[in-house]
Amino acid sequence: MSIEIKVPMLPESVTDAVIAKWYKKVGDTIARDENLVDLETDKVMLEVPAPKGGVIEKIIVQEGAVVKANELLAIIKEGDVAAPSASTPAQSSVPVPVPVPVPETKSASTVPQTIPADLTPSERRAVREGKTIASAAMTQELSSPRTEKRVAMSRLRLKVAERLKEVQNTAAILTTFNEINMKPVMDLRNRYKDEFEKSTGSRLGFMSFFTKAAIEALKQFPAVNASIDGSDILYHNYYDIGIAIGSERGLVVPIIRDADQVSMAGIEKQIRDYAKKAGDGKIAMEDLMGGTFTITNAGTYGSMMSTPIINPPQSAILGMHNIVERAVVENGQIVIRPMMYVALSYDHRIIDGREAVLFLMAIKKFIEDPARFLLQI
Repeated sequence: MSIEIKVPMLPESVTDAVIAKWYKKVGDTIARDENLVDLETDKVMLEVPAPKGGVIEKIIVQEGAVVKANELLAIIKEGDVAAPSASTPAQSSVPVPVPVPVPETKSASTVPQTIPADLTPSERRAVREGKTIASAAMTQELSSPRTEKRVAMSRLRLKVAERLKEVQNTAAILTTFNEINMKPVMDLRNRYKDEFEKSTGSRLGFMSFFTKAAIEALKQFPAVNASIDGSDILYHNYYDIGIAIGSERGLVVPIIRDADQVSMAGIEKQIRDYAKKAGDGKIAMEDLMGGTFTITNAGTYGSMMSTPIINPPQSAILGMHNIVERAVVENGQIVIRPMMYVALSYDHRIIDGREAVLFLMAIKKFIEDPARFLLQI
């Protein structure tokens, strides 16, 4: 019995997908629920598992092809069927070119040469004529290869580029900066991290502190948690916080929903789970939908300062950066403190400069005095 493998229903707002990778070829056996092919969409990678075990009878579309929902991908012959022998070519096999020997030639002029740019005109002429050069500049290998590699942008990268260019063209983006003394929160973390991990099963990182600080600041400045809808401003009375996560496929921003109701341990766990999914290419479409505010941590890669770009249709994004010990003045004394620069990029169409600066000041106050989380002041 033959089984048709079709493109599954695609997520909302996704119209097509690209065949990213076939894991089997014609004649291969496949087990039930084993992944047959990866489909790359604008936002996520979708796996298409085999509904039953059997042998790959036919592959309809090849890698790189664009397909739509319910389109036929392959046909599986159900049952324990032996794969074709090596003497029987598979349907999807491609003839392998046979190398043809090239006769040797004694003419130096037929051998392509790479001429170093730092040679003198006379030396360059001598190289073209096949003469020997005793110049020290010839210590370079004249035949060193100069190669290029052209790789098509992934659907995710194309979509990210499209969205970022769109927000640059439509939003009035400004960025304001501040610096935060991380010593209080670092001391608190060092004091309780072992007990925290033992009781919750989650490691205590800085992102949960910043997420909670951002939520408290968003409550004070609702415009930062708002978005533009046509000629209206849409104020959200909930806090769905996007956490930017880098992966080999590109940047993804999964959402911690109702983050104001999630414990710090819950936030840390969700971030860890999302990071693993991103690394495995398993982020689901629903993980990326929505979001009212985003936090990105370029400090993970050592960035001292940056101007993060807004994730539309949101109106602001908080950028964290590297923690560096610097000399600062406290109570008239020069002291060494672990400092972090933070940035808030915002849409000036609905957020005034005063609100943006005060929002970032609120973040600073909460991080520099973590007791405010407990006292809610």
